Amino acid sequence: MPKTVTPESGLAPSDLPELPERPGVSYIMPVLNEAEHIAQAVGTILDQDYDGSKEIVLALGPSTDGTTEIVEALAAGDPRVRVVHNPDGDTPTGLNLAVRATRSPVVVRVDAHSELTPDYTSLAIDVLRETGAANAGGLMAARGETAFQKAVARAYMSPMGLGGPAYHSGDEAQESESAYLGVFRREVFDVLGGFDETLRRGQDWELNLRIREAGGRVWFDPRLRVTYWPRSTWKQLAQQFHATGRWRAEIVRRHGSRNSVRYFAPPVLVLGITAALVEAVLQLSGTTARWPKFLRRFTSLVYVPSAAYVALIGAEVVRAKDCGIRERIWFKLVLPTMHLCWGAGFLRGLVSGAGDSVDRSRSAKLQESTPLNASD
Repeated sequence: MPKTVTPESGLAPSDLPELPERPGVSYIMPVLNEAEHIAQAVGTILDQDYDGSKEIVLALGPSTDGTTEIVEALAAGDPRVRVVHNPDGDTPTGLNLAVRATRSPVVVRVDAHSELTPDYTSLAIDVLRETGAANAGGLMAARGETAFQKAVARAYMSPMGLGGPAYHSGDEAQESESAYLGVFRREVFDVLGGFDETLRRGQDWELNLRIREAGGRVWFDPRLRVTYWPRSTWKQLAQQFHATGRWRAEIVRRHGSRNSVRYFAPPVLVLGITAALVEAVLQLSGTTARWPKFLRRFTSLVYVPSAAYVALIGAEVVRAKDCGIRERIWFKLVLPTMHLCWGAGFLRGLVSGAGDSVDRSRSAKLQESTPLNASD
């Protein structure tokens, strides 16, 4: 469970011990219903171009698609692969179980649907050593196979899409609010006690918040690239962003002003569009005709933000010249889907909290076939 921290908790660069030349590395991965991807994911991780000792700890959830048998076979065939059981199947719980099963000076969070570049580990360790960071991460390089997936990947990498964090759009190496996945010093878990198991989404951001509050440094380096494969259907994308919005609202309820103002843009957009729709209904019904002229002019201003948003979407689509017409059409639909679903989920979460909300957009029933090298 998370521990109370102060700036003197021992994660400042000057407090961290020097890393060995080739420290041992433990990769931690929560796994649930990943039969299609898990074997290649493990192979890719163990094939990292790094000559220090490596192990991977898989936190195995209650899978129903044959993942359990595959994971057990992988562990039986390679002593570097270990398994801990995660009966609840929750990501933060699985991550903590995996961390507790490791002892290496460096802990690398990995995902069955992401691909590390071959030099990711060695480069990340150099970054940790050079910057004194407690956690380092890099660019979440979204890619797609289908026109829809490519459109989602484009939205992820666009400032108009997710915006804000350097790990989405790329930037110069710098201190960061959070990090994608993350390469951690062991001391992070010794001092902070791990991920918050009450957060089903956003647990990475919350842990990085505590790292910074404990005096630690979170570092972004664009040379650290992780290929990310987005959801493959519109329904999955909508479910993903609605759940993410609810959990971000839960984090806002807990941590208030320590959240960036950018998280409030999607819910404000939802409120603005809702107000515009209400105004349109009142006008069409003739209700506003009975209002004073100055009031009708004032309430008509509610259309301005929505019209500006539509114009921004149009401009972003026009700039997307290096893609086919199907991808461009999907891109036009994907951007508002991400924003509105996230914003609606945020508003719901802000009122009632995240509760037991679960993102089921990766469930076995919803997953569609994607190439074995296309994990996200």
